[in-house]
Amino acid sequence: MTDHTPAGTSSSPAGSSSTPSISSSTPAVKIIILAILGLGIGAFLYFDLGRYVSLDALKANRDGLLAYTNANYPAAVALFVAAYILQTAFSLPGGAVMTLAGGFLFGSVLGTIFVNIGATLGATAAFLAARYVLRDWVERTFGERIEPIQAGFAQNAFSYLLTLRLIPAFPFFLVNLVSGLTRVNLGTYVTATSIGIIPGSFVFAFAGQQLGAINSLAEIASPGVLLAFTFLGLLALMPLAYRKFTNRTRS
Repeated sequence: MTDHTPAGTSSSPAGSSSTPSISSSTPAVKIIILAILGLGIGAFLYFDLGRYVSLDALKANRDGLLAYTNANYPAAVALFVAAYILQTAFSLPGGAVMTLAGGFLFGSVLGTIFVNIGATLGATAAFLAARYVLRDWVERTFGERIEPIQAGFAQNAFSYLLTLRLIPAFPFFLVNLVSGLTRVNLGTYVTATSIGIIPGSFVFAFAGQQLGAINSLAEIASPGVLLAFTFLGLLALMPLAYRKFTNRTRS
């Protein structure tokens, strides 16, 4: 595999992939990334923007939001996708409410598509930020202790990621950040993320069409729905389980 480590920088640990990383000789870039993250989260807290991404706020402003969307559809789509990217990239709360809003404003199918675009791009930004800022430090600090984990994740990354995306027990933002610390290929990460979030996005977008009848998010994430997502996540692991079983029978 081709080594993409820039000239003059230290090479990555043995067995690492060719995923580019920012070396320790470029701390300025890492500081800039951390500063952007800090400013984004700080602005969210300082201006109390969380009050705008609550179910009560969405229901209170639904007439105005719907009127604006009907009058300025392309701009509304662009603003919605941009807001979803920022919310996901900065790991801010409100993803479920944003998905409800997508279904309410654009319908269950188009809402799911727009949510998928925003969530995938935002998750990719969070993934890259974690990789560039933290991964080198994690590998230097823990070294050989995480090498087996890295190797296993790299070999079965798609099934692992798809399962993590399908099962709601794993927080979305945490999967973004932890995945950035592994050597999973960016294309694999993006594909598994985009596919894995479709079922959950559709459920919430569909519920958004009945916004007036929803009193809490718990009504959407019922035990039956959560069980169905868990079952889908376990199905995603079936190819991996089958591969391990066949390898054992051959040995």
